[in-house]
Amino acid sequence: MERSIKDYIFLSLKGIAMGAADVVPGVSGGTIAFITGIYEELLNTINSVNLEALKKLKSEGLKSFWNHINGNFIVALFLGIAISVVSLAKLMTYLMANHAVLLWASFFGLIIASIYLVGKKVVKWDISKIIGLIIGTSIAFYITLLPPMENPNALWYIFLSGAIAICAMILPGISGAFILIILGTYSLVLGTISDFFSAIKSMNFTEVLKHLKIVAIFGSGCIVGLLSFSKLLSWMFKKYHDLTIAILTGFLIGSLNKIWPWKETLSTRVNSHDQIVPFIQENILPSNFDGDNQLILAIAIALFGLGLILVLEKVANKE
Repeated sequence: MERSIKDYIFLSLKGIAMGAADVVPGVSGGTIAFITGIYEELLNTINSVNLEALKKLKSEGLKSFWNHINGNFIVALFLGIAISVVSLAKLMTYLMANHAVLLWASFFGLIIASIYLVGKKVVKWDISKIIGLIIGTSIAFYITLLPPMENPNALWYIFLSGAIAICAMILPGISGAFILIILGTYSLVLGTISDFFSAIKSMNFTEVLKHLKIVAIFGSGCIVGLLSFSKLLSWMFKKYHDLTIAILTGFLIGSLNKIWPWKETLSTRVNSHDQIVPFIQENILPSNFDGDNQLILAIAIALFGLGLILVLEKVANKE
């Protein structure tokens, strides 16, 4: 596909939006790709990184290989994603620690909007789609009730988290950051990414090497998960499009239990930065919240997040 410089700039901006969505545990980068019209090209591009691409590199040279994998698309999109993730990691870590209620409220609004946007992609609702919706909702709700992993710092678990989370990130409806929260590695991964780039900026190479191992292992998991899952996802969308979308919509509905802003901490743990953080939490009514429940502001922020996603979809449709 021939693109101008302007097209690539807009593609990077879509990547920035995808990266922001992947950092926020409420809406997925796949959802952003879906509503901005690049989802199918993204899947096809990921699937093009295969043995045939390597054969082209060997027999026909770099230019043929680059065209085969849609290299310009990859660079423009993932540059935007990287900029967003790096710039937002520290902010999200701070907000999670200091303004949890308002942050969760924004996530709640984003997920409500995503339920509507993803659900309306089903061309025709029938009994099989409704059953798929119920199954997806039940599975996601059950997952939100599972206790977090007790040792999220294990290297094999970080690799597995990356592989699972990246699969969720490319699904239109499932937030990879939300999966990391369920797996108990969200704070660890975001905190490590934030500290890693801060160490690079300050040229503290001892700290760079300290955090590089976790970043590399998580990134390796993401690559493995991305290359393996994209083919299955492409097949599902081609063969069972509406049913797949219905199940994804159910996943979103069930996930609302995890995103509820008002929680009571039942137990804590010490994270990799020697900080005491919540471990097991229980949803409660705003009136039972210990401290300022910020109810009015939380509702306003949730509505803003909901409206933001709906406006984004309208802008994408106009394009």
